[in-house]
Amino acid sequence: MSSAETQAQAGGARVDIPPAVSAQNGKQLAEARARAINAFLEEFAPGENQDLAAEMLVTVCRLIRDGCGRGEMKVLNRALKELRFAFKIFAPYDDVPKCTIFGSSRTREDHPQYQQCVKFAKLIQEQGWMVITGAGDGIMRAGHHGATRERSFGVAISLPFEQSNNSIIDGDPKLVKFKYFFTRKLMFVKEAEAIVLCPGGFGTQDEGFESLTLVQTGKSSPMPIVLLDEPNGTYWQHWRTYVQSELLRTGMISPEDMNLFFLTDNAEAAVREITHYYRRYHSSRFVQDYFVIRMKSPLPEGFVHQLNDEFEALLAGGDIAQKLGALPEEAGECADLPRLVFAYDKKSAGRLRQLINRINDFDA
Repeated sequence: MSSAETQAQAGGARVDIPPAVSAQNGKQLAEARARAINAFLEEFAPGENQDLAAEMLVTVCRLIRDGCGRGEMKVLNRALKELRFAFKIFAPYDDVPKCTIFGSSRTREDHPQYQQCVKFAKLIQEQGWMVITGAGDGIMRAGHHGATRERSFGVAISLPFEQSNNSIIDGDPKLVKFKYFFTRKLMFVKEAEAIVLCPGGFGTQDEGFESLTLVQTGKSSPMPIVLLDEPNGTYWQHWRTYVQSELLRTGMISPEDMNLFFLTDNAEAAVREITHYYRRYHSSRFVQDYFVIRMKSPLPEGFVHQLNDEFEALLAGGDIAQKLGALPEEAGECADLPRLVFAYDKKSAGRLRQLINRINDFDA
């Protein structure tokens, strides 16, 4: 069969179907499918996001058409189920700031690092935050220990060894269980306004580097990433030495990327780093080619001019402009908050973090 024609069998003879006819049939089939999907959604799943639900059902139809294997279909099915349930559990707490805590499941309760994490979680909870951990023992339990069960989420993973739910979060309705690491990782970062990393093994290193990568590449919103050691601990100091000597020295990261994390062995300092980050900064998003930083209070225009001078290299063109309300494309999101709007070059995440620091430091 050539790419220029479609062939069919009719009475044992080969019949060439002209491309125009084949395209017309395909169009009619797509239109019929769209009508059937829309009718189904109108009856069984009406809602404001019906257009996206229709796209998902079209994708399902294409998976079947492509002959997708049963194993792949199982992965997609399970991932969708896990994410749907997780979204449901987190939704009632959308307006509550959350901090994800990573660290070793093997840290004993009498270890200084466990006590440090308990202290941090207690302090951040007192600031109105909730914590998210992997729901296991060690540092994960410490996070729940300090924050209390009521102010904790558990995002568990099924493993053949080590992982079991700690006694603090076990049985809580805010405990979500995952089969796949990739769906679990999504929730750790998607639901967090801050990330704290305590010492840990391969998993902690993976979670730390992935968090940094997501912020560095703009795949995640900017947020504070804190590396928290026990008092006088050296775990993260040695890690930073490696990053400086092997990544920064060789040009694999830029000097500004070192601003993407904050290292401390003091729980109070970790809390201050997080809460100060949200002193004026509220949230951010892209609107077409523009980056929009929403702020809790406006800046004097003279200071905005200073920002333009200091951060000119961050811009892909134009100036940083302050707006006192939402852009039309934001559909009323945080409509009453002032904004800084600019064409961001999308490659200077470390410098962007410095800009956010300057915004928060002004008149502190």
